[in-house]
Amino acid sequence: MRTRAAKFAGLMLLAGMALSPVSAQGPDESGARSKILALEHAWNQAEVFKDLKALDALFDNALVYVDFDGAVMTKAEFLSRVKSAHLQQVITQSMTVQVFADTAVVSGIYQSSEFKDGKTLVKRGRFIDTWVYKDSNWVCVAAQSTPILR
Repeated sequence: MRTRAAKFAGLMLLAGMALSPVSAQGPDESGARSKILALEHAWNQAEVFKDLKALDALFDNALVYVDFDGAVMTKAEFLSRVKSAHLQQVITQSMTVQVFADTAVVSGIYQSSEFKDGKTLVKRGRFIDTWVYKDSNWVCVAAQSTPILR
């Protein structure tokens, strides 16, 4: 348990550094990519640990989240779902970031495991997240996931 807490604290420190001011334009584009990748990893950990405060800081208030089943959620609805979920692990298997001035698009593949109704359910999917540099921070404004069925 102590190791999990230490890993989580380290990830939150990394996410905090990723929230520091950056200009996404010009030569610091690779810095923006690194910061956004750190935020994506912090998102995964915050979901597993049900850290709603960390997730609240990562998402814009106008977040639009399209879930794997087609459901559209607001930020409040997504946070409520996280609070009631039984997520055990989220692993990002691949991820790319494209930066366009103050906007970044992240696409990748993830695998998650959840304990539900006495069984462990494993889901694999593709995702696309849109981040905007707003008020000196990167925030996620839109996210979508699609199941990989094969």
